[in-house]
Amino acid sequence: MRMRKKAWARPELARCPYFIGTPEEWKGRWGEWFPEKRPIHLELGCGKGVFLAKLAPLHPEINYIGVDQSPDVLGVARRNLEEAYGEQEKPVHNVALIAHHIEDMPKVVDLSDGVERLYINFCNPWPKVRHHKRRMTHPNQLELYKSFLADGAEIHFKTDDEALYLSTLRYFTESGFTLLRSTQNLHAEQWEESPSTEHEQMFSARGIPIKAAIALWGGTK
Repeated sequence: MRMRKKAWARPELARCPYFIGTPEEWKGRWGEWFPEKRPIHLELGCGKGVFLAKLAPLHPEINYIGVDQSPDVLGVARRNLEEAYGEQEKPVHNVALIAHHIEDMPKVVDLSDGVERLYINFCNPWPKVRHHKRRMTHPNQLELYKSFLADGAEIHFKTDDEALYLSTLRYFTESGFTLLRSTQNLHAEQWEESPSTEHEQMFSARGIPIKAAIALWGGTK
C-alpha cells in the first residue's frame, strides 16, 4: 500500500543536511561525503526508516545509506532518525538518505565505494511467475548489486513470504553467493544485530514467522 503524499515531506527533506538530492554526483566518492570514512552499509527500500533509526545510532563506526524511491516516505524516515538520534542527544552524522530507483543504483555507487553490507527487508514478493524478475533478490538484481558490492560483502535479507524466501535461497546459490545463515523463524532464534522493521512488527503481531538469510559475496563473477 502506498503512503499518502505528505505536504511537509519534500520541504523538510530539502532542508535536511543528510538528504542527498543528486546522489549520482557522489558515485565513487561516498567516503568523502560522510564526516569520516568508514565502511558503508546500504539499505534498499528503507521505507519509513524504522530499521535504520534503530541500527545506525548503535554503530557510529558504520556509514549508512538509506534508499527509497518515495520522497514522502523518506520524509517520515528523516523524522524517525531525528527522534532516535535526539534520544542520544546527538546529530545524525552517519546516515545519508537518497530517493532513487533500485535498478539504477549502479549510477549512484560503484566498487570503489566499498559497500560491505546490503540490507533487503520485506521487499515486494511479486508472487506471479511472470513478475519474478522484478524481485529485489532475483538473479538479475543480484548481478546488478555485484557492480558495487565489495569482496566479502554480505546481503542481509528478511521477509514474511515463504515462497520468496525459498526462491531467494536458490537465487543466492545460483548467482555465486555463499549462504552463511538462514532461518524460517527469525524471532525463535533471536539473531543478534537484526532490529525489527515496521513490516516485521506488523507481521509478527499477526503470528506470521519471519524468514531471514545472510549471503556472502566472494567477489568472483
